[in-house]
Amino acid sequence: MNKKTIKDVDWQGKRALVRVDFNVPLSDGHITDDARIRAALPTIEYLLENGASVVLMSHLGRPKGKPNPDLSLKVAADHLDALIDAPVRFCPETTGPMAESTAAALKPGEVLLLENTRFDPREKKNDPEMAQQLAKLGDVFVNDAFGSAHRAHASTTGVAQYLPAVAGFLMEKELDYLGDALENPRSPFVAILGGAKISDKIGVIQALLEKVDTILIGGGMANTFLVSEGYPMGASLVEQESIATAAGLMEKGADIIQLPVDLRVADQFAADAENKVVNVEDVPDGWMALDIGPATIAHFSNWLAGAKTVIWNGPMGVFEFPVFAQGTVAVAEMLAGLEDATTIIGGGDSAAAVRQAGLDDKISHVSTGGGASLEFLEGKELPGVAALNDRE
Repeated sequence: MNKKTIKDVDWQGKRALVRVDFNVPLSDGHITDDARIRAALPTIEYLLENGASVVLMSHLGRPKGKPNPDLSLKVAADHLDALIDAPVRFCPETTGPMAESTAAALKPGEVLLLENTRFDPREKKNDPEMAQQLAKLGDVFVNDAFGSAHRAHASTTGVAQYLPAVAGFLMEKELDYLGDALENPRSPFVAILGGAKISDKIGVIQALLEKVDTILIGGGMANTFLVSEGYPMGASLVEQESIATAAGLMEKGADIIQLPVDLRVADQFAADAENKVVNVEDVPDGWMALDIGPATIAHFSNWLAGAKTVIWNGPMGVFEFPVFAQGTVAVAEMLAGLEDATTIIGGGDSAAAVRQAGLDDKISHVSTGGGASLEFLEGKELPGVAALNDRE
């Protein structure tokens, strides 16, 4: 990575304005998974240990440009306060006089978390006025929010126009792992793609066809590929407008793309639906594929057996329903069991599935950014990365 990082700055007496990704899942006002907050701790603790005060900013959810008490970051400030040995303050504003005076009063070793950046309609517009107001809150901008690096917002790219801008440890780690996998992979290099829609991943598949040895496709997106190969898929989710695209990808990647050979199908979309395993040519009318089957798990396992680099993005089925989570859990277990392989989970639902299975410590790198990792794999330049200062 040729971008400056927090190690390139003398932090003594400086105020770090840090974009973190505290977009955590909530239930009844409580954080249900704090992985993204914990992922920011190495950067925050390094800054504090090296004499800085720290002003944090993040978005949470989709408040549509106006305050929403259910999406306040106060809950994240309280949680962070319990995780680190430093005082954490919360400012109920993102910009303006209160934010400026509270930030100015910070002493080295203290932390301030600003209110949800997306409460301000200017954030998503990358409004220069908001970016300038944010820049008043720090001496150096640190972007540690890989999960938002594909967004050109005021707090991710705009503020970098007005302050020196460097990467935090999480951003650096994400770019190093993903970049190395794409530029210098050890072979065999296997990509596993799942999730509901092929349309979200057409660009990724096209880019990966040039780089990988094998692509294993599961999840809802496999249905569209199977239809393009002539299999009837009953009532399964199929993107009619993408069938021709899938057929073209299959033709181009005939020796690379591997599809399911059997499926777990259900008579309705429900956790307690009647279900059974059928071969891909035998999906009954009115039934829908909600997971890969045991023969596919074995088929995929054979392709993964000797892999040295693996990237996985997207679950193999509707893993929110336990009976249809078997394929996703099996893939997670396969990756956890690979010896001498670099295994990368590309954020989103696959990352959640790995954590649910308690296997995240057996994976080389679990990305914090689903959308950002997809765009990176597609070869797109991420605005939040492009805005950082280059190493000379």
